[in-house]
Amino acid sequence: MNSDILTSEDCISVLDRGLAYGDGLFETFRVRQGRPCLWQEHMARLQNGCDRLDIPRPDLQLLEKEAIELCAGVADGVLKLIFTRGTGGRGYRIPDTPIPWHGFSLHPAPTYPDRFKNEGIGARICQTRLGRNPALAGIKHLNRLEQVLARKEWSDEFQEGLMLDVDAQVIEGTMSNLFLITKHGLLTPALTECGIEGVMRSRILEWAEGEGIPCDLRSNIRLEDVFSADSLFFTNSVIGVWPVRQLEDMNYSLDNEILQQLLREEDEICAD
Repeated sequence: MNSDILTSEDCISVLDRGLAYGDGLFETFRVRQGRPCLWQEHMARLQNGCDRLDIPRPDLQLLEKEAIELCAGVADGVLKLIFTRGTGGRGYRIPDTPIPWHGFSLHPAPTYPDRFKNEGIGARICQTRLGRNPALAGIKHLNRLEQVLARKEWSDEFQEGLMLDVDAQVIEGTMSNLFLITKHGLLTPALTECGIEGVMRSRILEWAEGEGIPCDLRSNIRLEDVFSADSLFFTNSVIGVWPVRQLEDMNYSLDNEILQQLLREEDEICAD
């Protein structure tokens, strides 16, 4: 399957504020059996991002109609939605009556080896740091230069990179959320100052609550906490769950009971 594009216009304007300033949001869906997965969770995050940035909310029925039309007949793929404030003149001032723009792109499903789940992945600690800004924390806005620079730090020798903020607090992966498994249960960054609140992260938090597994959201996780954890895993809506085999020179167990239960129930957790 080649990448296909469906937009609300024939093309995006060079005056679009998403292109000029990153003034917009995006969502990335796994597509299975002709439907984008976790649609409601993605739309809830998109609407929250619109409210936070004061962008008019989208027509959800229109978005769903276009998404389903584009994904029809696709057994396995990835759908990306970009939603911007629309066009505006030169300068940062927001137009008085913005007219949002949106576009979908459809891509082949990534072909990750089975060993990423069965044997775990190798990861590194990124030198690029995340800036702290509570006004943008949690939402999936279009400003991703920090992640671009972090991902530039390696080629294919690692599968993910761990990102810290400017105060050396552990935040997330370049494309994923991080969970630590300790003797007390699950531990994950609170993401109150920076980072993205992933839809799979939310699903796993709900799963843990339902299973009676303690889960601590903390804003002061440090590398020493990561190195002392029993197990680690990264997660997002495309990769699902990736256990970590090695982070820098630190090796982690894949035999952890919580981790193995999560991997067994991953498909159920991801189900709509």
